[in-house]
Amino acid sequence: MTSELNLRRLGGTGPTVTSPALGCLGLSGGYGPTDDEQGVRTVHAYLDAGGTLLDTGDFYGSGHNEWLIRRALNGRAREDVVLSVKFGALRGPGGEHGGNDARPEAVRNFLGYTLQRLGVDHVDIYRPARLDPAVPIEETVGALAELVEKGYVRHIGLSEVGADTIRRAAAVAPLSDVQIEYSLLSRDVEERVLPTCRELGVGVTAYGVLSKGLIGGARTATAKRAAFPRFETANLDHNRALVARLEKLAAEKDATVAQLAVAWVAAQGDDVVPVVGARRPGQVETLVDSARLSLTGDECVRIEALVPRGAARGDRYPAPLMAELDSGH
Repeated sequence: MTSELNLRRLGGTGPTVTSPALGCLGLSGGYGPTDDEQGVRTVHAYLDAGGTLLDTGDFYGSGHNEWLIRRALNGRAREDVVLSVKFGALRGPGGEHGGNDARPEAVRNFLGYTLQRLGVDHVDIYRPARLDPAVPIEETVGALAELVEKGYVRHIGLSEVGADTIRRAAAVAPLSDVQIEYSLLSRDVEERVLPTCRELGVGVTAYGVLSKGLIGGARTATAKRAAFPRFETANLDHNRALVARLEKLAAEKDATVAQLAVAWVAAQGDDVVPVVGARRPGQVETLVDSARLSLTGDECVRIEALVPRGAARGDRYPAPLMAELDSGH
């Protein structure tokens, strides 16, 4: 590895973490078949490079991801790792989506299983994966605050919520960060969510930085990715052409297009931490190397002119999943 990861604090009350963070969904079949041994090596590659922030969810592989991380952390110092865990997304035995559950009793139940699978006595950041429309956010955050008091959770986070929900949650307990999709192709966060987080001293962990591989990935969509509107035939060529505009600047920076996209998100502020997935150790090396890129204000303007806000075609998710997002409000 030739680069050192950057250190950033998540909000005014959250932990100090490395940037970029490692997103672990892809290690549990999120984008196709996986190999556990390679998955463990991938996590090790990130930790050995000095990385600290591992982002997971109890529903990633229906618990598989947490078991995998437990294996990867075996023999490592717990205090050297920041575990960020999402909960509440319900899955059926075939992996089908079943809505969200953020009732206080469900929060405590989910955490009990997570602690067992991870083999730890606390998680560093715990957050509902989506807003549960049947449960006021105040009730969910109140339950999380009780878990903080008992030492089972260190910090409270949110995911894919809108500005009004962030305000209501922050009135109940301190928030470390809001996790939300943020990339050159997904910039709606800039309208209300990002300003609200900054006003309240809440950090942002930006996932989807590479738009599920649309930026810097393969030229064809896998079966899993093809279900997303931006990978549909009518949209894919347009979106690929947008991304191709970055190739010249990436070459000038001695970087890949993917690294340039990660660096652009990181350049949006010290309160923004990109979360980038990897499935192989070699991808971790590329991820870590992106930290060496430092973009000037003029370079960011150039990038944004090449890929203007709102230029991508297609929604981020299929319609049923878009309907679950509170972040558009």
